[in-house]
Amino acid sequence: MDPSIIRQLRKIVGSEAVLDRPEELMMYEYDGGVDRSRPGAVVFPETTQHVSGIMRLASQTKTPVVPRGAGTGLSGGAIASKEAIMLAMARMNKILEIDVANQRAVVQPGVVNLEVSNAAAKFGYYYAPDPSSQKACTIGGNVAENSGGPHTLAMGVTVNHVTGLEVVLPDGRIVEFGGKSQDSCGLDLTGFFVGSEGTMGVVTKAIVKLTKLPEAVATLLAIYNSVEDAANTVVAITQSGVTPAALEMLDGWMVRCVEENVHAGYPMDAGAVLLIELEGMKEAVEEQAEAVSAVCLQAKAREVRRAKTEQERQLLWLGRKTAFGAVGRVSPAYYTQDGVIPRTKVPATLAEIERISQKYGLIIGNVFHAGDGNLHPLILFDSRDPKQMEDSHKAGNEIMECCIRFGGSITGEHGVGLEKKNFMPRLFTEDDLEVMIKLRNAYNPDSILNPQKMIPELRFCREITGPLPEAKVEPVSGIPV
Repeated sequence: MDPSIIRQLRKIVGSEAVLDRPEELMMYEYDGGVDRSRPGAVVFPETTQHVSGIMRLASQTKTPVVPRGAGTGLSGGAIASKEAIMLAMARMNKILEIDVANQRAVVQPGVVNLEVSNAAAKFGYYYAPDPSSQKACTIGGNVAENSGGPHTLAMGVTVNHVTGLEVVLPDGRIVEFGGKSQDSCGLDLTGFFVGSEGTMGVVTKAIVKLTKLPEAVATLLAIYNSVEDAANTVVAITQSGVTPAALEMLDGWMVRCVEENVHAGYPMDAGAVLLIELEGMKEAVEEQAEAVSAVCLQAKAREVRRAKTEQERQLLWLGRKTAFGAVGRVSPAYYTQDGVIPRTKVPATLAEIERISQKYGLIIGNVFHAGDGNLHPLILFDSRDPKQMEDSHKAGNEIMECCIRFGGSITGEHGVGLEKKNFMPRLFTEDDLEVMIKLRNAYNPDSILNPQKMIPELRFCREITGPLPEAKVEPVSGIPV
């Protein structure tokens, strides 16, 4: 990177808040996904004014800027090129206000997701969106990717829980959208920015909803001899009229992987399990627990267990939340997908994933948000074997094509980023993409903010007539890809 830009960055944020040595930059060349590239510099702003100053400098010098949260993203959204400034938001990590009266929290983007719930718990509240990485991921990254989680089935994803944003635009202007009220007049620019993957502005403050902790919670583990029976139960629960707070599914391979890792009480001989949580008023929860148990048994569950203590409940959820990490014990690398399908297509899609697994001779473990059809197939491969690497991406492409064919989407919460932008022409028409590009350009006309992410250029879209080009993968030692 141009040494003069490094000097100006140090004037804005201080010498200790800028990294530019190769050995320092190595730690910021990847996120939780498959792509890898080393930035030109990493900068740690501590105030909104710092971010504004950095963006003004970037705008003047036409230097690309890539915002980064905790680096837990799985779509390459925080990958920066060697010419880019990486804007690491880790030091903007304060909870500015817990407003119990209005059921709101005001937080900086570097606040870890779980810390919001921990801070609100003493008042009887929590923050509902709970990605599996909630102990590490940050609110800024959640806003950028519109993150979900197991407990968003009934409550909604991030966009449903953000009512206001402070945003620094690419030219350095500081703007505010929304506020603490439920609704605001004018265009819903708060909702527009959530899920824009850092391509339109940098969030420096977020106002999020706090939800009252439920009076009662029932956690059920439905155990099946086959994946098909578990998948059919998802459809049956939906048709029963009961909407659980969470409805998660693990296939038999994932069950054994998780149980060997955390000893959570999952049956090692199961073909699949459903982890179902119901919450609300005590009487209603009891009725729903009985109704859901009956549906599961009718749909060929061999057993339905209910967590008897909070410790049992936490253990079951520990197994689900650490499932991705558990796979790291048995495979040198894995490739995580994030497709979405209609819930009624869960059985057919899982059958197709099994076919793809057999076709390429690769293990594909399934752990996912079954209630809203958000799949997370984990494709295991050995990164030292070029053919396995190639086949893992072919398998991933086929799974995405399957999701599109069944009327779904290419991402439910991980974002499009670098990983899936070449799929966008499969999902949207050229006119659709042209509108998206015009909206992005209204805020980011020079494409300096998170360039080459989410939306492919129209020229590229016109060139896609056959199979998708294979993604280039450079595994990072010790990092699951």
